[in-house]
Amino acid sequence: MTSGPLLVIYNPVCGDGTAEAFFNEHVFPRLEEAHLRVSQNVATGAAGHAGTIVIQFLERYEGDVTVILGSGDGTLHEIINALSLVALKGVRESVVSSSVRVVLVPCGTANALYCSLFKPTSMPESPAYKLKSLEAFIRGSNVVPLTLAVATLSSPPSSKQSSPKVAVSAVVTSTALHASILHDSENLRKEVPGIERFKVAARNNITQWYSSHVKLLPTPSARSVEIYDPDQKIFVTHEDSDDHGIVDVYGPFAYFLSTVNVDRLEPAFRITPLASEIISSEVSLDIVMVRPCRDPTFVMDTTEARNIFAEKSTAVLMAAYQDGDHINLRYTGDGKITREGAGPTLVEYIRCGGWEWIPDDIDERAHLLCSDGAIFSIEKGGRAACRTAVPANGAGFLVYV
Repeated sequence: MTSGPLLVIYNPVCGDGTAEAFFNEHVFPRLEEAHLRVSQNVATGAAGHAGTIVIQFLERYEGDVTVILGSGDGTLHEIINALSLVALKGVRESVVSSSVRVVLVPCGTANALYCSLFKPTSMPESPAYKLKSLEAFIRGSNVVPLTLAVATLSSPPSSKQSSPKVAVSAVVTSTALHASILHDSENLRKEVPGIERFKVAARNNITQWYSSHVKLLPTPSARSVEIYDPDQKIFVTHEDSDDHGIVDVYGPFAYFLSTVNVDRLEPAFRITPLASEIISSEVSLDIVMVRPCRDPTFVMDTTEARNIFAEKSTAVLMAAYQDGDHINLRYTGDGKITREGAGPTLVEYIRCGGWEWIPDDIDERAHLLCSDGAIFSIEKGGRAACRTAVPANGAGFLVYV
């Protein structure tokens, strides 16, 4: 096959640090066998380096390019955000109008996007499994466009900050427990290098609740916010929608997370399973949220109530490892967990066009926001707004599958 400009980037320190060896042993020999010439081969040297590499490559080569990326979701996040920042500034027109075709080689810790596109069947996976996107590229198979979630962190009206912070994700945008887990897990990386560090951080934060007000925003064409009905096993219009299709939700929250492009965040952790089971007819976000006030035994926010509810939050997370079974969990009348009956669901599973998270000023942890593993802080008095986006005119990010 013929190929346009081909850039190889691998992150030598991501995951278990074996990306360079894997490329030398498997990727480069396969490219040579397929008679594909690499235009540039670079190992990243620091945070943000991957984005700089891609921008410079796009400036050097006109038209669409292919990037073979050996990393986890974080390095792809760096590239997407670097190019998105260029687009926001309205400079480097040749870069903004280009499409980047990505060959994913999963070398990170969790590899959420790869594992969602190529369902894992065993652990650990063979080298052949990790080469599926590369083989698709060599065969000239189709590419799928990535939906992006653009989170804007706004300052309070009284602030002198001129422009809001923007974080673009291709996997997950979250607050509450998930953001706290990612925030704390970085400090555990050396001590606990694998995905086990996420479980350690989860145990350390499981009793936390997060005070915030959330606005759920409708999808553009359906003009509604939808919620999953486990009885009918379909999405239905949210009963609390106002005249504009907006739904106001009040905390406290134990969990709040949205995804695009993926149904899982780890090979076995299917946190938004309906993303691949009930395919949306339009660009949208899947949200999983857990609010303690849905528990029939909830009275008020106390330390004792948080400790008791921690067992229920744990049950949700553990069931997500059971092929996304958490969306089937319900409360009995006395607050126990069941998969039977018609009680309230532990999880509210939402499909919508976006959301706004407005944290209470006094709740410091509620101000954390995670975008594909990168952690941001919402200013006191500010808010985070997240919406879906699809680049126009053929530009954007496409992945070989």
